[in-house]
Amino acid sequence: MKDINKYRGVIPAFYACYDQNGAISVEGVKALTRHLIAKGVKGVYVGGSSGECIYQSVAERKAVLEAVMSEAKGKITVIAHVACNNTADSVELAAHAESCGVDAIAAIPPIYFHLPNYAIAEYWNAMSAAAPHTEFVIYNIPQLAGTALTMPLLAEMLKNPNVIAVKNSSMPVQDIQMFKDAGIAARGEDGFAVFNGPDEQFVSGRVMGADGGIGGTYAVMPELFLKMNELLGKGEIEKARHVQYLADRIIYKMCEAHGNLYAVQKEILRRMYGLELGGVRPPLPNLIESDEAVVAAAQTMIESALAEIQTL
Repeated sequence: MKDINKYRGVIPAFYACYDQNGAISVEGVKALTRHLIAKGVKGVYVGGSSGECIYQSVAERKAVLEAVMSEAKGKITVIAHVACNNTADSVELAAHAESCGVDAIAAIPPIYFHLPNYAIAEYWNAMSAAAPHTEFVIYNIPQLAGTALTMPLLAEMLKNPNVIAVKNSSMPVQDIQMFKDAGIAARGEDGFAVFNGPDEQFVSGRVMGADGGIGGTYAVMPELFLKMNELLGKGEIEKARHVQYLADRIIYKMCEAHGNLYAVQKEILRRMYGLELGGVRPPLPNLIESDEAVVAAAQTMIESALAEIQTL
C-alpha cells in the first residue's frame, strides 16, 4: 500500500520566477523555495497554473524544477506538473521529473480539443510510463482545461497503480467526496489522496474529506492556510472558518487589480520579504500604476491577518 502522509497538508503552488528581462530566474526560484520551506509548508507544486507553465518552454520548465529540487529534495514533498499540450513534450518532462527525484508528477488533460476519455487516459498513462517509479496525480480543473474528470475516466486511471491522487480544482466540494470514495474503493482508506484546489474553499474541502490542499494563493500567505489546517486538526471548525474568511477577503482584494493575480502576489512577496520574483509573462497582464492601491491594501490585510491568527 502507498503512503499518502506526504500529501497531507498545505502545498503551495509554486510561482514562476523571472529576472528583469523576463527570463527564468534560477536564483529567484531557489529563494522562493527556501522561503516556503522556512514557513513550514508540507510541499510545493511546481510547474502548474501558478507557475505559468503554458507560457514556458520545455527547457525552462526543466530549469525551474532542477532549481527547486536543489533546495527542496529530501526536505519537503515536491509534485511536478509535467503536462504540455502534446504527448511527446509531456513524456519528456515526466522522465526528467523522475530523474530529479520528485515525489509525484501531475497533469491536466490536454486543452483546446475535447478528447474522448480513452485518449485522455492514453495521454496520462504515457506520462506515467515515462516515470514508472513515480506516483501520478490527476489534475482536475475543468473551468480552465475545458474537460472535467469523469468517474469513468477516474475508474480507468485507477487501473494504473501509480495513480495516487486527484488535485481537484472544480468548485463543487461534492467532487472531492466522489473522487475520494472511488480512490478508497480501489486503494484502501489510506492509499489515495484528494487535494482541495479552490483556495476560497480550503476549509469546506478539507471537511468534505480532502487530505490537503494545493493552491495558488498559499505562497503569499502560507501562515493562514497552515492555521486553517491546524484548527481543523483540532476540530475547531468555527475558528478555521474565520481564518478562511480572512483569506478569502484578501483573495478578492488582490483580484481587483488590473494586473494578473500572480503579479500582485509576487509584488507583495517582494515588499514583505525582499523576494525578487519578477512579474508575469505576457499575455498575462502585469501591474500598472493604478494597481498600487490594491497591492498596498492586500499587503495590509495580510499583515493584519497574520497578527490576528496569533491569538487563535
